[in-house]
Amino acid sequence: MGLGVMSKNKILVADDESRMRKLIKDYLVREDYEVIEAENGEQALDMFYMDSEISLIILDVMMPKVDGFAVLKEIRETSSIPVLMLTAKGEENDVLNGFELGADEYINKPFSPKILMARVNAVLRRSVDDSIGKKVVEAGGIQLDVDAHVATNDGTPVELSVKEFELLYYFINNEGIALSREKILNHVWDYDYFGDARTIDTHVKKLRSKLDDKGNYIKTIWGMGYKFEVDAKV
Repeated sequence: MGLGVMSKNKILVADDESRMRKLIKDYLVREDYEVIEAENGEQALDMFYMDSEISLIILDVMMPKVDGFAVLKEIRETSSIPVLMLTAKGEENDVLNGFELGADEYINKPFSPKILMARVNAVLRRSVDDSIGKKVVEAGGIQLDVDAHVATNDGTPVELSVKEFELLYYFINNEGIALSREKILNHVWDYDYFGDARTIDTHVKKLRSKLDDKGNYIKTIWGMGYKFEVDAKV
């Protein structure tokens, strides 16, 4: 069964293969999700703009008219809605490119139903979780409002993807603590994530860029991971 609070979420599935869409839809409907479908990137964008109730987008990389990367790039210009991307097994460049553009999760084809549902549930749980501690956290001029999913840098809004927001939240809540890449993966991407350290490195690079000078708060601990530490000089 679906997980309580997430059971009525609407999910957009965008894939040009009708059999793949049906397969994914069957899994999701079985878990009490509402599903709408798009057969190409252009249609996916139209549906995204027309339906404000979509909670998650499952997006195939290779689609006609507009591919998944172009769709994701356009969505990220206006929205931090969770996006889970599908790619052919072993296409590492696709994965890294997607994370650069703001994807929240990746699933390699072929995939098992259990992995698909674990990723969907985890992404949605993180995006609506209201029980993760303080609702507003602040460090060195960076403020995160968890309920509103709003990040500001000295009062100026910063557009972050769901995953970037969660990573920054985790850093701020562990200020001054050296965090291994493994620990970050376990806490931010969940234990069932089969990624590697470059996933974290890609997100850190994006965070540093979006935080301007305050990106220097995220220190690299060579051979280990990262530490968030406010620098009084920034």
